[in-house]
Amino acid sequence: MSLAKVTRRALVGLGLAAAALLPAAAQANTLDAIKQRGKILIAIDVAHPPYGMLDDKAKETGSDVETARLLAKDLGVDLEIVQVSGANRIPFLLSGKADIVIASFSITEERKKVIDFSRPYGVVPVVLAAPVGEKVTAAADLDGKTVAVARGTTADMELTKFLKPVSGAKIVRYEDEATTNTAVATGQQSIFAAALSTANELAEQNPDKKLEVKMTLAAYPMAIGLRKKDDALREWVDGWVTANLKNGKLNEIYKKYFKMDLPAEMLD
Repeated sequence: MSLAKVTRRALVGLGLAAAALLPAAAQANTLDAIKQRGKILIAIDVAHPPYGMLDDKAKETGSDVETARLLAKDLGVDLEIVQVSGANRIPFLLSGKADIVIASFSITEERKKVIDFSRPYGVVPVVLAAPVGEKVTAAADLDGKTVAVARGTTADMELTKFLKPVSGAKIVRYEDEATTNTAVATGQQSIFAAALSTANELAEQNPDKKLEVKMTLAAYPMAIGLRKKDDALREWVDGWVTANLKNGKLNEIYKKYFKMDLPAEMLD
């Protein structure tokens, strides 16, 4: 084989190797890219109060919104909120439409297979709620009944596991939290699974429905979602969470919206 052919093959091989490394290199530089851009793109579900919502002037507010603003401020960049739903948080992150996700994002083993998480900055209890007169103490009590839930949420995952032994129970999945809440508020559904904050808010806003929490299905640590191999960004975010748990700022935000402190073990 001629020297020219050997050289060409070597160059092709190097090119392929470099191409294979491009995604990892690009992700590894996300922190630098954010700083150079002067702006961080943070995915937030603004239809999931009190984590994210719109006020009477259509301005984003909520615990996750305040958390995102604090993070952007400490990083020294502007914040651009990328509005997402529970179902498309991961696709928006993986496609690069968002740099990170702060959207009541519970850590689960399934999600850890495709994305990374920061150190937890909060907790999300998942509950089952129904009208006061409805008996729900076990999965069997829901045989022959329908239960509403927002698609792709931890409530969806926990409800699916909870009702697996009950063939006669039907899960009605809505595309997002807002649509699920509307279905319950308008009487299309009366039994539903959701985050504790959502269940409490629905009960407060619809006193005629006489809704109450029947049981807790699970309690998840809540963290910031990042792409895999975004090591520099994840290390910065972990340090930021640790510092703001220690100085009390993240606890202040949590307490403002949930009327309780974060678990003591998170603040150590």
